[in-house]
Amino acid sequence: MPLTSPTIGVLALQGDVREHVAALTSLGVAAVGVRRRSELDAVDALVLPGGESTTIDKLLRAFELDGPVRERLAAGMPAYGSCAGMILLADRIIGGIEGQRTLGGVDVTVRRNAFGRQVDSFETDLVIDGVADSATNPVHAVFIRAPWVEEVGPAATVLGRVEDGPAAGRIVAVRQGPLLVTSFHPEVTGDTRVHRLFVQIVRDSL
Repeated sequence: MPLTSPTIGVLALQGDVREHVAALTSLGVAAVGVRRRSELDAVDALVLPGGESTTIDKLLRAFELDGPVRERLAAGMPAYGSCAGMILLADRIIGGIEGQRTLGGVDVTVRRNAFGRQVDSFETDLVIDGVADSATNPVHAVFIRAPWVEEVGPAATVLGRVEDGPAAGRIVAVRQGPLLVTSFHPEVTGDTRVHRLFVQIVRDSL
């Protein structure tokens, strides 16, 4: 039987939109930018890209997408957030600016800019549960002014941690039902296995 082919939206207000669209398209799924309510209504799932979480939060409200995205998430829409997207999908945030809000959905507390400023960005290899062959062929993860997860509630499952260096043990990948979040940017490496995991999550939800 043919696999169900979902349409996955990428929130196109700010951040690594083209990179996520390219990664998803390479996997054979339809990927479209989402800036309007009508575009959100037409997709099966949503990617919230890396960028600046405070800016995306403000633009969600300016484009009148904040409420509709919250409604879709509450109704079970799958979503994947990388870096800033992780912050937006977290239930709780440490280090946000005054008035900053999250969309919520994942029972975690994230620390904004936990790994430091842009000069402290780094790369490392990770084993991510659910990502094909990552135990023998680790995921090369790029962290850019990234958050990390301080606390994980009982509803969420840790998929990956930094394995060595100053940040060893820090949680950087979490899943809760149809929601997936990572601190790092798989869209910039050419390795589509994290996106493949999300596509499978989306297909399983249809």
